[in-house]
This record gives sequence, structure tokens and C-alpha cells, in this order.
Amino acid sequence: MKFTLSWLKEHLDTDATVEEIADTLTLIGLEIEEVVDPAKSLADFRVAEVVTAEKHPDADKLQVLQVNTGKETLQVVCGAPNAHAGMKGVFAPVGTYVPGIDFTLTKAKIRGVESSGMMVSERELELSDEHAGIIELPAKSRVGSPAAKALGLDDVIFDIAITPNRPDCLGVRGVARDLAAAGLGKLKKDTVKPVKGRFDNPVPVKLTFDKETKNACPIFAGRLVRGVKNGPSPAWLQARLKAIGLRPINALVDITNYISFDRARPLHVYDADKLAGAVHARLGRIGESFEALDGKTYKVDDEMCVIADERAVLGLGGVMGGEETGCTEETTNVFIESAYFDPKRTARTGRTLNIISDARFRFERGIDPQSAEHGIEQATAMVLDLCGGEPSTVTVAGGAPKANKPFRFDLRLIGRLSGLSLLHRGIERKLKVLGVMLEGEGHVLKAVPPSWRPDLSMPADLVEEIVRLTGVDRIPAEPLPRLSGVAKPVLTPAQKKARTTRRLLAARGFVEAVTWSFIPKNEATLFGGGNEALALDNPISTEMSQMRPSLLPGLISAAKRNRDRGFADGALFELGNAYRGLEPDDQYTAASGVRFGQSALDGAGRHWSGAAPEAGWATVKADAIAALEALGLSQSNVQITRDAPDWFHPGRSGEIKLGPKVTLGVFGELHPDTLASLNADGPMAAFELYLDNLPPSKRKGTAKPALDASDLQAVTRDFAFLVDADTDAGLLVRTASGADRALISGVSVFDEFTGQGVPEGKKSLAIEVTLQPRDKTLTDEEIDAVAEKVVASVVKTTGGTLR
Repeated sequence: MKFTLSWLKEHLDTDATVEEIADTLTLIGLEIEEVVDPAKSLADFRVAEVVTAEKHPDADKLQVLQVNTGKETLQVVCGAPNAHAGMKGVFAPVGTYVPGIDFTLTKAKIRGVESSGMMVSERELELSDEHAGIIELPAKSRVGSPAAKALGLDDVIFDIAITPNRPDCLGVRGVARDLAAAGLGKLKKDTVKPVKGRFDNPVPVKLTFDKETKNACPIFAGRLVRGVKNGPSPAWLQARLKAIGLRPINALVDITNYISFDRARPLHVYDADKLAGAVHARLGRIGESFEALDGKTYKVDDEMCVIADERAVLGLGGVMGGEETGCTEETTNVFIESAYFDPKRTARTGRTLNIISDARFRFERGIDPQSAEHGIEQATAMVLDLCGGEPSTVTVAGGAPKANKPFRFDLRLIGRLSGLSLLHRGIERKLKVLGVMLEGEGHVLKAVPPSWRPDLSMPADLVEEIVRLTGVDRIPAEPLPRLSGVAKPVLTPAQKKARTTRRLLAARGFVEAVTWSFIPKNEATLFGGGNEALALDNPISTEMSQMRPSLLPGLISAAKRNRDRGFADGALFELGNAYRGLEPDDQYTAASGVRFGQSALDGAGRHWSGAAPEAGWATVKADAIAALEALGLSQSNVQITRDAPDWFHPGRSGEIKLGPKVTLGVFGELHPDTLASLNADGPMAAFELYLDNLPPSKRKGTAKPALDASDLQAVTRDFAFLVDADTDAGLLVRTASGADRALISGVSVFDEFTGQGVPEGKKSLAIEVTLQPRDKTLTDEEIDAVAEKVVASVVKTTGGTLR
């Protein structure tokens, strides 16, 4: 929204400086985008008088001028055909930057004649494209005075940003009202008065809607002014429109543009002699079209509000008028339209046809619904003043929509919500200037918001207005009460789990990734999802059409991209949500990881081959177990089963369970078919933990448990057992661990062998048992006793034998 300082002062009586106005506008929420002072850019240009104009001795199209600048008389070579003695124009002395030619003037010789400066044209000052001659100023212009003042370009221009809830400030009077309420002057009285009609309006106005669509245009006011003389608008009006970036067209059109910016009241004028019968506001019909004022032809549909006569569509209500009935300099009878159009329908029409106009900008935000008759009176007065003519009576079809309903307002609410301590008299004055009427006595009053403020509908809105106009910077700063003692923890149990898991996996060499929650349907189906309930209605792309049932597809794709870019080894993890269905319980939190290549084997234990292999099931199993232990769940309390999902390699994967029904996670090498479906090269190993299934931590408080370490040397013993081929290694580990819980601190499998020397249907499992003494160094007899317990427990539980 742009306006000039002089325009603002037509509505606001103020002595405030430009800087004070700009600062206040920003403080009250009308943020300044730019303040332009044209006089500053034209400061070097002065009014000068041509004393003499003689023909150049060596050029037919050049003249040698003697120019009086007010301080001295200088010689200037000029090629303008309109330069003559006695005229006054705009002079640029040596050293002046001329924006239209992007050049700084220097003293020069032109065809042998010295020239000191330049008489400039409008194009050279970037005022217009006119370059046929130099600027000729009125004879009354004072020689030596600033050219900006003589040109009428000494008016400061403000450009402010308007939020969607403030359509009233899309007019200069609305901005002036806000500044007056903020104490920066006094709002002048409205000078618009009704114009008495001298004859009945001969152009009927009709609203043709049904009950469901009557809000498309609830009120339409029209008036005929006959005998007008249209032509260029006066200089003051043209200068004002040019200052805000509008191109003057003719007096009748310029009047409507002026009122649109002056009062946020869009209007439209028709050449009445081009109308056929009554003017209707109605919905469009399929197949109808019209040529708009922008020169384009638009097809309308049955959801758009149009203005039409008995013959055809004349324009789009609240968006743009038509070329056929537009006013030209030949117009002698003008029909003025002032209506209110539904904001939603106006916005939808503009978006459908991709039309951006000042009228649409205002109507779709919601102008004053009760301004139709006021707007037509202001337009009539200006038409009579600038174009003459004789007005008819005003014809009004329909009625103005109701404004916001009154509500109870407790003045004490301002202090409770904002902390400001203000006198009630000052509060009432600010609201009165805004147009809010307060009725009653005491603290609780009846508030009646004005029709031009659709955003005022409840007491909190008025509190916001008072805070805005008083100044947010005046709200007292109150420190929060200081609590004694140590601050209480703020993280929830779920957040603590997430933080612990992230730290543990990062410590084991993983890099955190964040992948999309949306994946292709074929990938979702591959990992147990893909049902229609989790399909997106409006996906970003076809590759992101389903909510993910697992975090693994995204991590596998990320690993594939890393490999494609030359990173052969890596470990990625993600902690986030996945989805099994639409119910709240179907959303779960998972911590997933993928290893590929010869990534770090932290926690995997010793390997009999000696060389670092590709990441396999043992590695990711160790990752998953380490994460569970960090979350307070001991390995001895969980069971490993073979019931892994289909996307894992059978026999090289497993599930981690807490009892027969609770699954804590899955791990294993990814199935070759799964990787092939994702176009990823193998091998890859992965795990996924279901954090929501973990039991609550028994640890209370945030303190870490005491360090349980011994300064005595640990002892390791290896055992190899011949067991049935289908015996789980996990069962062997748990059995050995329970043989002597006081001394055995760890058990791990380091070898599995079948082949020569091993009977059919059997296999050899080798375990390493670590004994950690606490009080004293173990003797050989004590070590042997523990070894015997291990052997006895394994033989009893598995039926195996010691090799």
C-alpha cells in the first residue's frame, strides 16, 4: 500500500516528521517497506531560465543557450527543438548524475563550442518516456529553486506492508485513523456529503441470485451522471496516481482508482451509452466470455460473480471490468457502480483466471460492507467537480451485510492480558478514534466494532488493539520467579530413550540420517505396508505416495546413494515414527540402523577369520543389544528367535523378544531379493528397535549408577560343545551365563563348525566365558569349579557334549 505525505495529511492533522510517521507506522503493525523522497534524488537539479537561444555555428540541429541558474549565467549546447529564449526548464550543472542516461555530467566541447551543464527532458529524469524536447516549467517557477518542487515531486512516498486482517488500511483514511489513534495527530472529519439526484436513474440495477448464492453480491448501488466531459484528469490527481505507481488514463477512470486507494472502496464506471437494458449482478454461465480491460479474453463459469447487461457479460464482480463498456474521452454519460462482493468467491475467481488487480486485492480481504452508498456519493462529487454533468438518483439493490456483533468488554482485561496499566479514559479515546463505540458505565462496557474492521469480534481483539497502539515496547518486562534448588527434569521418558539411543549409536560409529516419512507404494508393500488407508490423497510426487511402515526403506536408499557416490563403507541410523495403520496405536517410534561394507565392528566380538568381513548379522545384533542395554535392559533378560520378517535373510536374522509376546526389535542381513527390489547392492545388514515396546526404566532420578569395576585381572576360558544342528547359540550363551552369576561377567560365541569330524545332524559351537573376580585372585581350583558348572549346565539344558 503506497501513499504520499500530502495525501495522508488530507485525512490527518499532524506536524509529525517523516521519520516519526515511519517509526509509528512500524510500531503499530503497519510495517514500513520503503520511504522514498524524490526530492533527494533530484537535489542537484534546479529551475533555470533560457536567456538567449542561438543557432550552433557548426550544427544545424543544435542551439547554444545562455542559461540563468539563479547564481550565474552559463553556456549550454542543447539539441531540443522546443528550447527558446524566455522559457524556464530543469538545469543539471556539471557534476550532476543524470539517471535517464546513467551519466555524470562534465564540462565538454560539442562541435567546438563549450557546454557547462544540460537542460533535461522527462526521460532523462526517468519521469516518463517523453524525449521530444526539454521540460518546460510554468512561467511562475522561481529561477534557482529546486526542480523537484517545481515539478511537484517533493512529496514523500510511504510504502507499507498490510496484513490480511487489516483491509481498512488499504485506504489512506484507514492509515490516518490508525496514526490518530496512536496519538500522532487528529483525524479530520469526513467531508463526503450526499449528492442530490436531479432525475430518476434510468439504468435498472438487479441482483439475480438464489438463496444459496445471494452472498456473492449482497448490495449493488448504481447512479447515472449525464453530460460529462471526460478527458485528462487534473495535474494534482495525475501526480498522486503516478507517485503510487498507477498510470493515469482519463478523469473518470482516475477517480475510481483514487477512491480505491483513498478509502479502500473499489468502484467501476461504465459508458452508459454502451449498456443494453438493466445491469445485473449474477453468476456466470458456462460458455460466456468477455474481453477485460487488460486486453485479454476470459471464459467464465457458473461459480463466478459477473456483472452483465441484457446482452452479455460486462466484467467480473470485484476483479476486473470489461473493455467494451469502458469509459473513453468520448464518454458523455457515465454509470457508476459501487457494490460489495463476497471475499471468498472473489479470491477463487481471481485464482482461477490468474487475474491480479487492485480491486481483487481489496475485495478478497473484505472491504467495509457498508461503504457502497458512501463510495458512490464520493465518486459522484468528484465526477461533477472534474467532469461536470448532472446526477441521477441512486439505485440500490439488496442490502449491506451486517457488521460484527457487539460484545461485552471488561476494561480490566487489558491489564490481565498485557500487564499494561492504562487509564480508562485513554483506552476509550483510542477505541473511539478507531471507530469502536463503547456504551455503558464502569469497567464492563458494551463494545460495538465499526463495519470497516472485520477482525474485531471479541474482547481479546480490543486488547490487542490497545497494546498495538500503546506500543509493545511499553509492556513491562517481568522476570520469571526463580525456583530454589536444582531444576526439575523436563524431558519425558520417551525423549530420554531417544536421546540415549542416539548417543549410543553415534558412539558405535553410526551417522544419523533423516529420511522422508513418505515412500513409494512398492517399497511400502515390500516392508509390510502399502495398504490404501496409508496412501496420501495429495502426494508430493508418485515416489512419495505412502506413509512408511518402517524406517529401513529410507535408510537403505540413503546407503545406496552413498555407495553410488563412492562411499563403500558406512553405517547410518535414524530415529523416528513409522505407521502400521490409521489408529493412534498404529504409529510407533523406531530406532533403525543399516551397515554396509566393512563398517566398524564395535561390539561384534572376536572373529575366527582374523580379517574384517562385510557387516553381517552378528554386527547389527551387537548394535541392537548394546542399545537395549543402554536403555536399561540386560541381554540376559531377552530372547533371540528366528522369527524375522521376510525382508531379512532367513537363517541370518532374528527377533529380540521380551517373553513370547513382546517383540523389542529385529536384526539381520537383508534378503538379496529385498535389496534387488530397491536397486541396492549388497550385502547390507540392518536392525530396527521398537522403543515403545520397551518396559519402563526402573532407575529413578538422573544420576548414573555407581561404577561396578574390579581391579583384578579377568580370566577367559574357551569351551566347544557338540550340540544338535538346530540348537540356538543364544540358548547356549544364556545357559553358560547362569552357571555362576557371581563370577561369570560375559559369554560370547566365537565359532560354529560343521563338517569333517562332526556327526551328521550335529554342529560345534565354541564360546568364550569371561570370569571376573571381585575380592581376590582366582585359584586354579576355583576356575576349574566354575568351568565344571558351565559344562554341567550346558549339557543338562542342550543335551550337548563337551568336545
